[in-house]
Amino acid sequence: MTPESDDEKSKESRRILERVSQEAEAGGRNAIDRAASRARDHLAAADVDRSDWTEYWGTRIGRSIGALFLVGMILWLLLYLAQGD
Repeated sequence: MTPESDDEKSKESRRILERVSQEAEAGGRNAIDRAASRARDHLAAADVDRSDWTEYWGTRIGRSIGALFLVGMILWLLLYLAQGD
């Protein structure tokens, strides 16, 4: 191995370690922010063509009903488990 290749490997290793440490420091909060942003965009139908109003509003209504149904099912499950009979 030449000193140049060792130096290149050392620089690459340092760069990788710095990147990992940066991601680890802010990883928890950024992951939560990304998940919240994705959920908001999904319910707001950000991925649908806005020029077609029927598709846009139909998607928003359908996704909202689905979210309400999910919340209702979770509440029902919690109430069922709280009864304990």
